[in-house]
Amino acid sequence: MIRAPILFRVDAAPRLGWEHLSRCLTLAAAIQRRRRPAYFLSQLEPSSLGLTIKRGGNEWLEAGNAAGTDNDLDELIQEIRRLRPVAVVVDSPDIKEKYLHVLRGTGVLVVSLDSLAQTVFSSHLVINPLLGPGREAYEFVGGTQLLLGARYALVRSEIRRQRPARAQEPAQPFRAIVALGDDDPHNQSGALAKCLLNCPKVQRVDVLVRPYHRDLDKLKALAETCPERLEIVHEPGEVPFRIARCHFAVSAGNAWSLELACVGVPQIVIVQSEMHWPTAQRLEEEGAATCLGWHANVSTQTIRQAVADLLGDALERQAMARCGRKLIDGRGPDRLVTALELLLHPSRHVQSAIAA
Repeated sequence: MIRAPILFRVDAAPRLGWEHLSRCLTLAAAIQRRRRPAYFLSQLEPSSLGLTIKRGGNEWLEAGNAAGTDNDLDELIQEIRRLRPVAVVVDSPDIKEKYLHVLRGTGVLVVSLDSLAQTVFSSHLVINPLLGPGREAYEFVGGTQLLLGARYALVRSEIRRQRPARAQEPAQPFRAIVALGDDDPHNQSGALAKCLLNCPKVQRVDVLVRPYHRDLDKLKALAETCPERLEIVHEPGEVPFRIARCHFAVSAGNAWSLELACVGVPQIVIVQSEMHWPTAQRLEEEGAATCLGWHANVSTQTIRQAVADLLGDALERQAMARCGRKLIDGRGPDRLVTALELLLHPSRHVQSAIAA
């Protein structure tokens, strides 16, 4: 039985990055397990991302306006009337209070995916799948529910399935991965890979990037200079296996960092975006990672020393793996879908009407 759909409003482009779309796709995959189809109203760059959406079993509707504008709101309301979704999930830093207020007035359940806490939320449900900011940073109207933090981390199912495979540290020689996330805003993957190749004890480096990475050709050219030690991994199906076989990762404190923690990979975190500072700091506080700080202030010598310290202490690596797995169990998508279904349950609407 196919149930009423969920409509996602999210854009992906170099200006916004691709992390917003990626986490919406993870949530949509969990929603599909409850037999609800998902529609994406999106402006995509490159347009080939539409195939990625459809490959996941979703439908893509090309948006005519950027998310958050008045024209976009009118277009979204038209699609709500046409598709009759039970809920709309909006994920964009450009969505403001008025937009959410008008959207809520249509009668549809409004869900906001947000990790910035820079507006007043009139949504029914606000989700922050990162480790910060916390509840005290959010402003919201009465009736809004917040789901924040480690319990709701959006870990892809194919990544979570690697937890048993990496219950113990892989055999040496040491393998490292560079995993800066969906965006790599400062194009540092190549520079970090060269730095790791020059670190003692590191025998092999895998650089995990998306197929639309802006410097993919340059990274491939770099890998050709030492193919026996460096490989660029951009096929989604290959990523989970490389994560399971590595001994440590250089990450950026984003959603990929949470997935690495879920599997139990020790991490050295170099922050690339202000939005990811709280997550990087929390991972360090929990013992799952070592945070070296802001990318512009981290020297090559600092990275080399951090790698040497980590590879020279097997107990520290074991502790990091254990702390990461304890912090992120990978069940965040299922918890979010359960919360969404509870909000959509008919009995809740009856109780709300009685209370009113």
